Amino acid sequence: MTKVNTHSCCPAKIGDLKDTRFDLVIVGGGSAAFAAAIKAHELGACTAVINEGLPTGGTCVNVGCVPSKTLIRAAEAHYRACHHHFQGIDSKSRVTDFKAIIVQKQQLVDELRRSKYLDVVSGFDRFKMITGWAQLIDSNTVGVNGQQIKAEHILVATGAHPSLPPIPGLSESGYLTNESAFVLTEQSDSLIVLGGRYIALECAQMFARLGTKVTILQRSSRILPSETPDLTDELTQYLKQEGIQIVTGVTINEVSRDGNRINVKAAVEGEERVFKASHILAATGREPNTKNLGLEEAGVKLDRTGYLKVDDSLCTNVKSIYGAGDVIGSPMFVYTAAYEGALAAENAIKGSSIRRDYPALPWVIFTDPQVAGVGLDEQGAADQGINAETAKLSLSHIPRSLAARDTRGFIKLIRDKKTDKLIGARILAPEGSELLMEVSLAIKYGITVKEIVSAFHPYLTLSEGIKLAAITFGKDVSKLSCCAS
Repeated sequence: MTKVNTHSCCPAKIGDLKDTRFDLVIVGGGSAAFAAAIKAHELGACTAVINEGLPTGGTCVNVGCVPSKTLIRAAEAHYRACHHHFQGIDSKSRVTDFKAIIVQKQQLVDELRRSKYLDVVSGFDRFKMITGWAQLIDSNTVGVNGQQIKAEHILVATGAHPSLPPIPGLSESGYLTNESAFVLTEQSDSLIVLGGRYIALECAQMFARLGTKVTILQRSSRILPSETPDLTDELTQYLKQEGIQIVTGVTINEVSRDGNRINVKAAVEGEERVFKASHILAATGREPNTKNLGLEEAGVKLDRTGYLKVDDSLCTNVKSIYGAGDVIGSPMFVYTAAYEGALAAENAIKGSSIRRDYPALPWVIFTDPQVAGVGLDEQGAADQGINAETAKLSLSHIPRSLAARDTRGFIKLIRDKKTDKLIGARILAPEGSELLMEVSLAIKYGITVKEIVSAFHPYLTLSEGIKLAAITFGKDVSKLSCCAS
């Protein structure tokens, strides 16, 4: 049964905050916050959202998913016009106005911020949007703009921001992050990227395809070190073929500025080297927005890295305070943040303890070819004591890829030999992200490899690759005719 306390909230728009006691006060303005606000509205709760810093929409809309993916597509359009594999077609492309690309990106950001956030809540009754820096006074009180707002429950959904590595001279020399790189109105002629995970790789390839000379400096021995070497080694080769310099095993000693140039002094496997560029991008991780929120004063516990500690129902150690989104740590995806925000709001308002559940969580890195994954890889299966089997299929065996003359990458499926059920997948392929949901649903609902093989997959679609990879568990697909199974 829904447990809602309307207090002095009335069905009309909330005006003066002085005598209003909210059912839920949400601190933050991103996807977790707005998903929570929508769920709270559906449940008839009296709700306030308090936000400052990044505009409404948070990281994803303003400085993350939306700007990066539209710029990646722009770079891809330019690159593909100059690099294709079809004979008899001579096409060229020039970046004639870099600023226009950024302006068009910003127009999309502004439109989605309005249509997918502000417009969605504009008609809500029992709802108040407040601009200001929030601070928890106690477990049921939030201060903002000199006022104290009472709440039955509080949801902290303040997100995270780029983490700056402690490198001497980096701050003084000037650096970019994803929050500043996507608003450059003049193209950099050269760029050093610190880091080798998803933000670093997406930005590196995007800028390189638009004509910037890019060097990736990665501390570990390979990019994407948490993934298996077969995937990272192949992706490394594709990026290098596009002219991106990838240097691994790097220890950066100092960053300095010499006029318009950035100098990076580093040790690469014990050898001293100097790298130079016009700009440097720090893509070395993220840290939570938990400082100066009054969390400690409210008795809320953080983990050793500053993230909000929550249980699987998204409640902190203080029963009236919840957390959702990037501020509670991994996984840091916009879709998981939205899921967590809605779940936290429901648990708070209804007094329930529904647990978050990530049995088959898909994820994507938007390089080209894309890296897509769900579930366990070989090592993860071994760690859990599962007798797993792997089937790996090169895109050179997929008719769609052959017709497109782009056979970069592979599809790898992992199954439990005992049950024949899929437990994971790793995909390296152009538009590989579009293949994920079939595997995700198969894992979620216990569909076997045999059932996937028996299902119809249209010929000359990339999704046929999932069926062909499943067939590979028992047959050599190179010995089959087209459409045969």
